[in-house]
Amino acid sequence: MFLREGCVLPERFDLRTERFCEDWELVEDIQATDLDGKIRNAGWHFMWLQECCSRRCVGLTEDGAINRAVVHALGKLAKRFNAAELDSVEIMKCLGFRIAKVRVLARQIQRLTSLDAGTGIPLLPVRAI
Repeated sequence: MFLREGCVLPERFDLRTERFCEDWELVEDIQATDLDGKIRNAGWHFMWLQECCSRRCVGLTEDGAINRAVVHALGKLAKRFNAAELDSVEIMKCLGFRIAKVRVLARQIQRLTSLDAGTGIPLLPVRAI
């Protein structure tokens, strides 16, 4: 899971994060479904949106290629969303290089129940879990 810098969370909500790239922090040691439960237990909402972004990048190592692809995918998500989930990673080898294809899904953490309820965020389809 990734949180956009400045993402507002419920009071006394403790997550361990580390800076991942410009504008994004990596949430450590928690899966999206667990984070969803914690957010909902605090009385807030964790929106599962259909917007996604896929990117391919090349690197000398798998980790390098994956990291670059995730950075590029996060950079293409709409600025209105404050969270993202790494959905899939595919690795290919070509001429000694690694090519990573990643898919990142947009997420939204907020106090309100609707994306368009006074937030200025247009209503988008929400996927039920």
